[in-house]
Amino acid sequence: MFERFTEKAIKVIMLAQEEARRLGHNFVGTEQILLGLIGEGTGVAAKVLKSMGVNLKDARVEVEKIIGRGSGFVAVEIPFTPRAKRVLELSLEEARQLGHNYIGTEHLLLGLIREGEGVAARVLENLGVDLAKVRTQVIRMLGETAEVTSGGGSKGSTKTPTLDEFGTNLTQLAAEGKLDPVVGRQNEIERVIQILGRRTKNNPVLIGEPGVGKTALAEG
Repeated sequence: MFERFTEKAIKVIMLAQEEARRLGHNFVGTEQILLGLIGEGTGVAAKVLKSMGVNLKDARVEVEKIIGRGSGFVAVEIPFTPRAKRVLELSLEEARQLGHNYIGTEHLLLGLIREGEGVAARVLENLGVDLAKVRTQVIRMLGETAEVTSGGGSKGSTKTPTLDEFGTNLTQLAAEGKLDPVVGRQNEIERVIQILGRRTKNNPVLIGEPGVGKTALAEG
């Protein structure tokens, strides 16, 4: 699943882990995913939530009202709750239904709304948000984005010409569906994401003999 996540969606998961640490919780629930979606700031989900009057400060207050703070000790690896895992599964379903071969922040938000019973849904309702209208707004914004994209126009100069010349943008290739699916490496991919989400020591190193699947993991 994570191999289909866009760069912004990955950032949401990292921010969700940071929110769990901030609250002293040893889990990532739907509420942390919601805070990650808001905190990411530039994706479709963040824009939709902002348009509906949702901000990070108020959302954090509501989350703490509902679940409080933890003991303060947080393990290095923070697992997803069953509801959060369900949100991730639903986000994949939403992407498929929309005909998208990637999972972006918009799909995570749609999965969050569709799950509908977790702390995140309660937080949004407490903030006066109509969950049905969130979905409508996401679909509308995706339609507007598609229209702008189909309008054409030159790409213009890139901000990272040297990096583009010598490197490969795996995130872009994944979004365009140009990478082969990674099978049987879900645990390894989740482990890499957990390492990337750390505050320190967050540089995963893939070591192994040629042909063992290091490139596949990087693409995943």
